[in-house]
Amino acid sequence: MSDQLTREIISTISNRAISERGEPTTATSSPEVTMSTELSSLGLDSLALADILWDLEQANNIKIEMNTADAWSNLQTVGDVVVAVRSLLAKEA
Repeated sequence: MSDQLTREIISTISNRAISERGEPTTATSSPEVTMSTELSSLGLDSLALADILWDLEQANNIKIEMNTADAWSNLQTVGDVVVAVRSLLAKEA
């Protein structure tokens, strides 16, 4: 399933991972990020995850109610992030 929300979240996570590696955000040599991609495999630390969650909150006008430690232990894959954001958006509707 690749809807607009999924593509936006994947793009946000992918751009942050590229940024964390110090590469330009237009890098084409980066591995493809999919729903099953493990966040830890992207080299993201807890601060980068907090930044991603902040970016997603701002982009979707939602509030993610979990601290970074909880987020890191509960969100293992890109798909986990998509599901979490989608469920928060459903509650807002």
